[in-house]
Amino acid sequence: MSDDMTLIDRIYEAAVIPELWPDVCASLAEEVSGFSAGILTIDTDSTMRWVCSPNIAEQMERYAASEVKLQNPRPERSMQLSPMAFARDVDLMTAEEIAADPIYNTFLRPVGLGWSMGAVLTEPSGHTLIFDMIGRSSDGPFSIAALDRANSLKGDLARATLIASRMVFRQAESIAATLALIGLPAAVLGNDNRVLAMNDDMEALSPRIRTGAANRISLKNPTVNGLVLAALDQLVVAQASNVQSIPLAAEQGMPALILHLLPVRRNARDIFSKSLAVLIATPVGQAGPPDMRVLSGLFDLTPGEARVARELASGASLEAVSVKLGLKLETVRTYLKRIFLKTGTRRQAELTYMLSGLGRLTV
Repeated sequence: MSDDMTLIDRIYEAAVIPELWPDVCASLAEEVSGFSAGILTIDTDSTMRWVCSPNIAEQMERYAASEVKLQNPRPERSMQLSPMAFARDVDLMTAEEIAADPIYNTFLRPVGLGWSMGAVLTEPSGHTLIFDMIGRSSDGPFSIAALDRANSLKGDLARATLIASRMVFRQAESIAATLALIGLPAAVLGNDNRVLAMNDDMEALSPRIRTGAANRISLKNPTVNGLVLAALDQLVVAQASNVQSIPLAAEQGMPALILHLLPVRRNARDIFSKSLAVLIATPVGQAGPPDMRVLSGLFDLTPGEARVARELASGASLEAVSVKLGLKLETVRTYLKRIFLKTGTRRQAELTYMLSGLGRLTV
């Protein structure tokens, strides 16, 4: 019983410390005399994330990148024939289907693997959760005892993953609330452009910026809406964490805004973290230079970059910035290039106009 409790304790620890999942997966595989175990999440937009025991990581990488993963009848059959419980492949498929299975033949049998059992759960936020255990070809199908053992752990696995998923929304709410403290309208967006959290300041901008169908971010201006969605799509595949800034024109007595998309890079093993970006709206106008903390916090500027950016926000030329800060002109130009990259701007006039509006946040 003590060993059982130790494993259960580790399952709940992994819910809050994602780095522990691979070791927990290895222990789960050992519990059922299997080779490996993995946990997969599939979002409503079919985005798949996963963690697994280290010994199957290479095959999982290849599987996740292939189209063969779409040819897997087991999850759907499991939900129909064994909802909310583990089921063996031999209970879901005929012998002929197992022999011809493209996933087994492509990824498993070439390395001596060939049997599986798993469970499929639907999580309240909308994504599908799959627990998958794989056995060696030479060992034959998983035994009934192994199936019973897996099902004895199912409740704790389900609760732990639910805790992990709920923590994502708490984190999103915390980010939005923190930005509200310094006067920044903000929304935290998930991979499928769903709004995970939105503070009151951002809600006050409706209908210019609001949640639309399926709780996805939507902007009244169709051109800007297209630019924001395109920028979010780019963040999915981008390797660099570049801020993207998009102007939103003034209308009906409401001020012009600059929309900033700041990437949120999750822990690679935190498969429940759906946060992709924080959308921040800042007013533009001649309000003076912004606070250094605002510059550094919004755009991840170094102290040197923030000082140069603040001087530029006041309308100073590169030469004047060079003299005031005691920097070589070439150094100032280098800083400017980095500031362009981090703020998503391309011209000095555009940068100055945007940064001057940030001064309103600190008056």
